[in-house]
Amino acid sequence: MRRFISMLILLSACLAGAAQDKTTLQERIDQWKNDMAEFQQRRAPEIKQQEATDSLLWQQAWSAIGKKSFVIEADAITFKRGTRIYVNSTTNFISVNGERGVVQISPNSFISGPNGLGGITVNGRITGMDVSVNKKGLVRIVMNITGIGISAQLDISLFPGSDEAYAIISPNFNSQTLRLEGKLVPYELSRTFEGMSL
Repeated sequence: MRRFISMLILLSACLAGAAQDKTTLQERIDQWKNDMAEFQQRRAPEIKQQEATDSLLWQQAWSAIGKKSFVIEADAITFKRGTRIYVNSTTNFISVNGERGVVQISPNSFISGPNGLGGITVNGRITGMDVSVNKKGLVRIVMNITGIGISAQLDISLFPGSDEAYAIISPNFNSQTLRLEGKLVPYELSRTFEGMSL
């Protein structure tokens, strides 16, 4: 009997401890929820400001596309086999200014290259430019560029509410596709430096 009473006391103590742990756990969860709500409230003005900035940059990019006067300043290039490298956006770009288009790839600034900047610069005439916007707000620009050193299709996408863009360059004479990622800016605001063309 004494053993039975000891077991009951031990069991009730365990149950009380479990209830206390459960209360402590619930208190921790509530505290975490309160902390997250406070954090979100403090960040709300910052998020709104960033959204407003992004919207302004998108409007600027969209206007530049409409004028056929823009540059994609690339900070990353992905080659055909998936190798991705980070590059200098002042020397790696695609520019469109009216009917003239320039593609410059200069991944290595330590070697002079044909353009004097560690890569190649090709320019040509823009034809067949088609601009569309899907239901999610993604802007897509498809065009051809043809010149002495280039004959390729450019497929450019501008993300909704941002100036972030990427371009896929598909040469017509081989399968050496490239993908450039960066920001789409108005031609007159571009910080790029053009090397010697082929």
